Amino acid sequence: MEHDGQLELYAAVADQLKEAHTRVRALQVPEGVRMALTRKLLVITAAAKHDLADATRRLERFVADLDAGRFPEEER
Repeated sequence: MEHDGQLELYAAVADQLKEAHTRVRALQVPEGVRMALTRKLLVITAAAKHDLADATRRLERFVADLDAGRFPEEER
């Protein structure tokens, strides 16, 4: 049973990551900002493979920053 719960949690995080990627692609921001945001999402995705709880916290912070309009500086 515990294994099923873990799979459900992975699926939920995967869905949230997919939604975050969709939101980033839709943003009207300079390409450098979009690249920085995408890079952050890729780091969170990689973290999810090793520490799901940490990745979930990072993703929540990322989405909160996105909601608040806090974006990283444009990369050059």
